[in-house]
Amino acid sequence: MRRPIIGICTAVEQARWSVWDQPALLLPRSYVDAIQRAGGFALMLPPDPGLVEDPGEALELIDGLMLAGGADIDPGSYGQPAHAETVGTVPERDAFEIALTLGAIELDLPVLGICRGMQLINVALGGTLLQHLPEEVGHLEHRRVPGSFDGADHDVRVAEDTLAMRTLGESSHSTKSHHHQGVDRLGEGLSISATAVMDDLPEAIEVPGRQFVLGVQWHPEADVLSPVVEALVQAASRHAEEQLSSSLGDGR
Repeated sequence: MRRPIIGICTAVEQARWSVWDQPALLLPRSYVDAIQRAGGFALMLPPDPGLVEDPGEALELIDGLMLAGGADIDPGSYGQPAHAETVGTVPERDAFEIALTLGAIELDLPVLGICRGMQLINVALGGTLLQHLPEEVGHLEHRRVPGSFDGADHDVRVAEDTLAMRTLGESSHSTKSHHHQGVDRLGEGLSISATAVMDDLPEAIEVPGRQFVLGVQWHPEADVLSPVVEALVQAASRHAEEQLSSSLGDGR
């Protein structure tokens, strides 16, 4: 059987390569490496205005969806003015990813949100964000060194009987963190399944009743020992098998 196809949404950035300095649609290679290491086929999905109203054209091509980290989400997406520290927003990316997320959840397609991606799941389902954590929690421990995971490890407390617990297999999990925003009001249908030991900030959210909708505030793609990306790929493989069995059963 073919590898499960994981659609992964790209960032929109100004980038330099060779002799060029131009707008680019890109991702850190670590995300793709993590998907491939877990046995998946990575398919990069750039923002596409044509899919915002109807994301089905993209969702029918994939077996699972990954929402990567990156720029702050436009606070207009959750009805708030921008904080002075909320910078670099890309509304076209937000609208595209919100549409894909809602479509995937409706189809019960496996979804994994990483860092910004976890926040995007929350916003898509009607939640809000804390726009600058140092003002809320009184420290810089969630993003110690901008642009680096050096010294970024901290522990999270994982709730029993959750997807997060089934994925991680332990009640205390060490994570690599790099973010200055976080979940505030929880979106509809979501539950918190892990919190930071140091300040109780939500670190994992999920949708009970769906086969695999998980958001993690940390970066499992930066940790070769993390089971999180592999869990998405395995869920995507099961989804692909179920879809194949269903189509064979229908005689298609």
